[in-house]
Amino acid sequence: MPFIAFYHTHKLVVVLFILIYLTKAILLLMSKGSALEKFNKFIRIPEIVVSALLFITGLVMLSQIANFTLLFATKLLLVVIVLPVAIIAYKKLNKFLAILAVLILITVYGMAEMYKAQFAKKQDIEVALSDATLENYSIETHGKALFDAQCIVCHGDDGKAMRSGAKDLTMSTKSDAEMIELIKNGKNTMPSMNNIYNEQELEALVHYINTLK
Repeated sequence: MPFIAFYHTHKLVVVLFILIYLTKAILLLMSKGSALEKFNKFIRIPEIVVSALLFITGLVMLSQIANFTLLFATKLLLVVIVLPVAIIAYKKLNKFLAILAVLILITVYGMAEMYKAQFAKKQDIEVALSDATLENYSIETHGKALFDAQCIVCHGDDGKAMRSGAKDLTMSTKSDAEMIELIKNGKNTMPSMNNIYNEQELEALVHYINTLK
């Protein structure tokens, strides 16, 4: 799926971008003006390519993001702030701004990981739905409640939304065991649910997913 390719490319170029500016900051702090100048000349074309890829992949992911939260908005704001800070830092050879730019970049990367982890926060499900010993327990109703709480943001209520790189669940050919393992371990933008859902909840969730096919 194109989104997944953009997602992995974006993660790679973000790391490369941080490494480039971290190297520049180290050279600047060591007062290696000539070394910094040589590095800038050496890295000029790769830096342009990395920056372009960062911008392109970021725009693609932004256009398909499933959940625009305050955390995500803050991350975007920091990205907008860090670029001029970094440019000024190395034009003026300002050590303070260079350190600030690197710290902001690292913070942005950390916030991106936090944003992904937000999807792994299980919302409250009524006890009556989750207690299989009750006479009126319905595994499908339980599964739907879990799906609505956790999965609907990316998969949509019909399983076909495919936001943030999510698969079309109606077309899935995976067995129940394979789906449970995938949900437990996570993949790409989908976080691990291993410590979020117990076995009964996983079975109920997979049961409901099968009804979408």
